[in-house]
Amino acid sequence: PAAPQIMAALERANQGPAWAYATDQWSARLDDAFSELFGTATHVLPISTGTAANSIALASVTPPWGAVFAHRAAHIYNDECGAPEFFGHGLRVVPVDSPDGRLAPKALAQTIRANEGHGVHSYLPAAVSLTQATECGTVYGPGEVAAICAVASDHGMATHMDGARFANAVARLGCHPGDFTWRVGVEMLSFGASKNGCMAAEALLLFGRHAVRENAERLRKRSGHLLSKMRYVSAQLLAYIEDDLWLRMADHANRQAQVFAEAIAAHGEAELEYPVEANEVFVRWSAEGFRRLEDAGIEFLTWPGRDDLARFVFSHCTTDDETQALCEAL
Repeated sequence: PAAPQIMAALERANQGPAWAYATDQWSARLDDAFSELFGTATHVLPISTGTAANSIALASVTPPWGAVFAHRAAHIYNDECGAPEFFGHGLRVVPVDSPDGRLAPKALAQTIRANEGHGVHSYLPAAVSLTQATECGTVYGPGEVAAICAVASDHGMATHMDGARFANAVARLGCHPGDFTWRVGVEMLSFGASKNGCMAAEALLLFGRHAVRENAERLRKRSGHLLSKMRYVSAQLLAYIEDDLWLRMADHANRQAQVFAEAIAAHGEAELEYPVEANEVFVRWSAEGFRRLEDAGIEFLTWPGRDDLARFVFSHCTTDDETQALCEAL
């Protein structure tokens, strides 16, 4: 469910009329609020889905003959039904192989070189997209993000971060959100909120009044994502970052995941597939073991294509009792 503070913000925003299409008083406050949060001039486009935020960002900097490089496990490559390609009128997402869901600078550079060698016959390397926290539940440190952005810069490419679980990464690292975004070269951030207590509320952040602002705003409108009642998205985003609510909720989810990770580490059969650094725990076990867990009343999904791997995701409202019951069932 959405967090109580978010529902209260929606109720307050629901009083009386407001201007439409992100010209309301709540939307007008976003740039200043997020500029203060990140410590740099930030232009905010409120959007209702992460897929739209990712796709608008990438299409705004990538021509139809351009390529976006991302980890093979990335959401934009596996789980968005070709939306970046659709928004970008044929742009290509190129997968990069490296461990634990994190792009490795060397592997990224090698993949870029392997895809740029035929002039007009090849896609033009245009952007790099990295996910924070990753699809494997791991987190990039500031130095790792800087190294990836350096590779992108060396090739004249734009940099985008898919931050569907951005709050979980900030809570894990305990650093300023600017330390692993604009300060190390990230130009665009899909700032996720729906996975951490909001209701259909995301944002595309452009740092430094990015030159692609006009492109991004027109793509938002053209794709049907400029809502007439945008105040309900913007009011959530403002409440989300007020008094560090977003970090408190993310930290709670991360701590619940750590409790379960410790139970897995102590288990005689089940094992962790990846390091647990945010709010996701990937468990490798036998199909029979997972069936026994289901028989104990635990509901979860095994990973597509594998009956020996399941993902458990913990949220802002997962209680200590629920996590304890899961550990006992395991």
